[in-house]
Amino acid sequence: MNPLDASSIITATGLIGVFVVLVAETGLLVGFFLPGDSLLFTAGLLAASQGPARLPLGPLLAVAAAGALIGAQLGYVIGKRLGTRLLARTARPALHRGVARSKEAIDRYGPAKAVVLARFIPIVRTVMNPMAGVLGVPPRTFTVSQVLGGVVWTTGIILAGYWLGNRIPGIDAYLLPIIAVIIAVSLIPVLLEVRRVHRTGCSQVSAAAPVEAAAPGPAGER
Repeated sequence: MNPLDASSIITATGLIGVFVVLVAETGLLVGFFLPGDSLLFTAGLLAASQGPARLPLGPLLAVAAAGALIGAQLGYVIGKRLGTRLLARTARPALHRGVARSKEAIDRYGPAKAVVLARFIPIVRTVMNPMAGVLGVPPRTFTVSQVLGGVVWTTGIILAGYWLGNRIPGIDAYLLPIIAVIIAVSLIPVLLEVRRVHRTGCSQVSAAAPVEAAAPGPAGER
């Protein structure tokens, strides 16, 4: 089984794999690399197929929602108890970018809206739940928000895959290019953020340059 390949995970482990991956991706920092979006979409496609890897739609929706909700709550508890030390020991640049974006989202939108929106952004949804615990987001606010975001995220993507699978018979034969498109689309917010950070850094350097040029030289220089 390839843990980076959604169809491989589902073929090898079925509903159990869907549950485990979603718990890890939404609740454990080590799961940031797992294919959450593509896993849900692929599962929806397979639920509409007639192949050997077909998943029952009802149980799939329930298992996916349970994995996302349990994972988020687990991440919150870990963040509240161990988050600061855990993040300090993490050297992954992607995770630290996710931490920065999570803080920025909470400051900009407030904790409730930020937790909901984070569900739809790779890496950020992995980091947001522990960060909510670290930053002391009230448990009730976090729980209500993560349940709302988790149900909409899992149900929406699975049903999108299921609808497309029913509209185009045999589409599961083209899983690889479809998953590639999903991954590319899901990475757009990350790439936009990297571009924004790069532009901000360049702007700060440009703003600092005139100040350095105008600084007086050592005594006696004219």
